[in-house]
Parts: sequence; C-alpha cells; structure tokens
Amino acid sequence: MADTNATETIINVENEKNPYAYLERDDFTSEKYKIEVRGLPKYYGIGEFKKLLNEKLELQSCKVKPLRKTHNSWLYVSFRSEECRQRAISTINGILWKNSTLTAQIAKPAPDPFVKRKLEQDSSNKRLKTDTEDPNCSPKDRIKFITTPLWNMPYLDQLEFKQKEMRSILIKIGQKMLTESKYSLTEWINSQKKLYDGLPCKLQNILSVDVTEAYRNKCEFTVGKDSEQSKIIIGFRLSTYASGSTAVGPIDDLCHIPENMKIAVKILETFICESNLEPFNPVDHSGYWRQVTARVTRANHLMLIIGIHPQDLNTVELEKLKSELRTFFETGEGAQAHVTSLYFQTIDKKSIGGKSSDTLHHISGTEYIEETLLGMKFRISPQAFFQVNTLGAEVLYKAAIDLAEPTLDTALLDVCCGTGTIGLCFSKHCGEVLGVDIIPDAIKDAKENAIKNNIKNCEFFVGKAEDILLPVIYRTTKSNIIAIVDPPRAGLHQKALLTLRKSKKLDRLVYISCDPHAATKNLIDLARPSSKQYLGDPLVPVKAIAVDMFPHTKHCELILCLERLSKAMKLNK
Repeated sequence: MADTNATETIINVENEKNPYAYLERDDFTSEKYKIEVRGLPKYYGIGEFKKLLNEKLELQSCKVKPLRKTHNSWLYVSFRSEECRQRAISTINGILWKNSTLTAQIAKPAPDPFVKRKLEQDSSNKRLKTDTEDPNCSPKDRIKFITTPLWNMPYLDQLEFKQKEMRSILIKIGQKMLTESKYSLTEWINSQKKLYDGLPCKLQNILSVDVTEAYRNKCEFTVGKDSEQSKIIIGFRLSTYASGSTAVGPIDDLCHIPENMKIAVKILETFICESNLEPFNPVDHSGYWRQVTARVTRANHLMLIIGIHPQDLNTVELEKLKSELRTFFETGEGAQAHVTSLYFQTIDKKSIGGKSSDTLHHISGTEYIEETLLGMKFRISPQAFFQVNTLGAEVLYKAAIDLAEPTLDTALLDVCCGTGTIGLCFSKHCGEVLGVDIIPDAIKDAKENAIKNNIKNCEFFVGKAEDILLPVIYRTTKSNIIAIVDPPRAGLHQKALLTLRKSKKLDRLVYISCDPHAATKNLIDLARPSSKQYLGDPLVPVKAIAVDMFPHTKHCELILCLERLSKAMKLNK
C-alpha cells in the first residue's frame, strides 16, 4: 500500500507540471478531438455552420468554438473520437461553402488553465494573485465581494444603480435594433426616443421587496477546501479555475442566505469531514464530494441534494453511504438541521461519448417541497426551476400581468414554464394557459400544481420549446395569444423565437430576462424587418420594468412588453 501511495504521489506531482495531463484521463473533454477550420466566408451564422456539419455532412460534431470577431475566418470544432475527427478533416478539406473553400486540420489542445497558471507562478518564483483576490482581504470578506458585491452599499443606492444600468442596456438595445434592422425602424425608434428621453420604450421605476436579507430559497454550493487546502468547506469558489484557484470560501457571513440553510450546510460539513472521503479535486478529478444544492420554503421545508463523484465506489459502498446519510439526518447529529427532503446525487465524469450517467436518489423525507406564491401552493421537485426569491417572484409576476394586460379572450403561452408558477398566476386573468418546458419533472409538478390549486384552464406540455411550440399553439381555442417567455440565461432558442414571431394570433410578448445583455440578440431578432427567415410583423418593445430579485448583487430582472410594430405605431399616433 505504501508503494502504491508513493506512486500516486509521483503521478500527481507530474500531472501538476504538465498542462496537458488532463488529456490522458478517461473522462470526455472537447479539447481531445479538436480541429481547426479555416477559409470561412466573411458573413455566416454559427447556426448555419452547425447545420452544414451535422445535417448536410453528417459529421456529428459535439461543439463549435467560435473565436473573436477579429478571427471570423476560422474556428474550432470538437468531436467525440479520433475516428470522427479524421472523417471530418477528410470531408471538410476542399469543400466549397458560400463561395469559400474550407480547409481543416488537427488543432492543438488548449493547456489546462489552472496548471498553466501554477507553472507561471513557479517560473516567476512568486505567488500570483487570482482575479478577485486582495492580499488584505480575508476569505470571509472576499466571498462577500464575489457573491454579494453590493453588500456594503445602502439599498436605495443599489436600486438607483440598477435602474441606471437597465436604462443603459435599453439604450444599447435601441441602437442595435436600428442598425440590425437596416434602419427600417428609424421612424419608430426616433419617435420613442422623443417620448422617453432617449429610450426605445417606456422604462417604469424599478420594483423591489421589503425583505432584502436571507432571501435566497435555493443555493448550489461547492464542496472543496479552504485557501490553505487544509480544511473542508461547503461554500462558494473564491475565484475561477482559470485564475489558478480552486479554494472555497465559507458562507457564514453572507447576508442573502437563510439561516436554516447555513445551519444545514455546516452540519453536513461535519459528516463529510468524518467520512474519510476527500472532496472532488477539479485539477486531477480525484476525490468524491462535489456539491450540495439546498432549497428552502417559507413553510420551513428544507431540501438537500448531496452530489458525489462515485469514482471506484461499488454499489454496496454507495448504498452504505446513502444509509449513513439517511441515519445522520433522521436520528443522528443532522436531525437538528430539520431536513424535510433528502436526495443523493451521483455526478459521474463524462465518457468519450460525451454522455453522463448522473442520477438522483431520494433517500429520506418527502420527494418534493411546497411553497406558497400569490395565495397558491406549488410543489417543487429537485431539478425543477423556481424563482430563487419567493417574495421577489410575487412582485415579478404581478408586474408581468400588469404589462401583459390579459383578458378572458386571451390564451397565455407560457414558454419555459418550469413548475407552472407564471402560467398559474396568470390563469384567473386569461381564458386559457398553455405551458411548455423541457424538464419532465417540472411539467409533472406544473400539472400537480394546477390540480392542487383547483385551476382548470391550464395545460402543460413537456419538450423542447423549439420542437413543440407550433403544435401547442394550434391547440388554443382563443382568437388571440399573449406569450410570456422566461428563458434560461442564454436566451430563447432561435427556432422557438421564429415560431412565436410568425404566429398570426400572437400580438403581444412579455420577455422576462435575468440577464438583459444575453437577451439582446433575441430582442433584436424579434424586431427585425420581415423576410424569408423572419416571418410575421416585427415585435418591438413598448414598455419595460426592472425588478430587483437579487439584492446586494449586480443582477436584476428586466421585463419587456413587446407588441407588433404595426399595432404599436397605430397606438402611438
């Protein structure tokens, strides 16, 4: 055993000095089978290029990595095996696409950023500062500035800061709409700017709630070690992997996390420390404990989802670990955490095929927790989306209803509906609700939530919005549709966007964005002039309002109400 440990130590030391050691691991990385494609045309879309690769040439790429705009003529494409890579090179080389001849060759993998950073540190013989590190700042204070950067700013000043930021974003959106629409929106945008002091639409005063502390009902924590790599901590990363740090900071003094969540996490730390299993190491992928997701409700329900990389643990050992966790939280020291729903999650490394066998195991308590929102009860499963600030969500949904102005003759199309919260809150204000989401458990919850609240005018459908929106739209019995879109941070899929835009029954769209910068492309595409690709009258913003769902952070939700350009211009005259 001693010889084995010595050998493993030597291997680990060598790996720490080799920025390409990660390529030898069994788990999948998009850097392993990468090619460089050159000779691309001056104007093309990444979506078009993906279609060329995967549909026309049937090359089964797993990732396209576009470069900066200054290098628009070439990019990287990753594949799942050496065989796929070689077939891609032979197929792409010499092909003519958009009057450009493409070339392809093997691309050098990128070095591991963490190891590269450490080697730079060693060569300069000094300690390198990470991106967010201040030598005079303790880990407790540093984690505050990382997770809640506005924690020491008076709250009224925070609201003023966010209102100004939303105003700045809207001005940029208006400018981009003018440019991208080839100035077909000039008359409309200029008239709006005169009305709203340079803005493309009316921006109402920012909304907030009275409770600004301990508001988060969900947190995803990392299991790792402190800056000295001596103590196991469940918390947040102190910096990025690429900046040369894997250290985790404590959550004790973070003002946005509820006390019962903090207590549960600290209690779980003791179990992990006594388990003789190390936390997962993102450098060499050794270790076991990876992450903990905590969810709480106003009724003091508490769900914990404990994620572990099983490594070489067999089924018997995993079952033993689950049993120990169950006993710990039901009758042991963990009972004081009052966990009402406990899950065990195995988070496996991805295989060469790019697939992961992550699984969730319910091991104690209820299978879901319940929350109350605008007088209705909602059940929440482990992976279902629910706004992280419950009181803020009530303000957000009320604002969305006010902007949408639904009637009983209206059908609400709830895209990315999650557990159905938005649609169900709208249900008494409109004739019918049709909800769509990709997560089966979320749709299951949405249907149960409708039954629980005795709501009969809602239907929910599982699937990718881009695949099922059209048949769902055909189901409506109402003459007019209002769509409400609350997509992931990256925005709405292009195919779903085009489907919404060309729907003749849809004359109003409410877009809720947690990252207005990322939503810009969606908003510009909705406002583009009609063409073969962009069917239907453009949808332009007419009203907007910010809602502060994330006090003490720089994040803010922005709701935009969009209407058909022809209708908006008539109302504006």
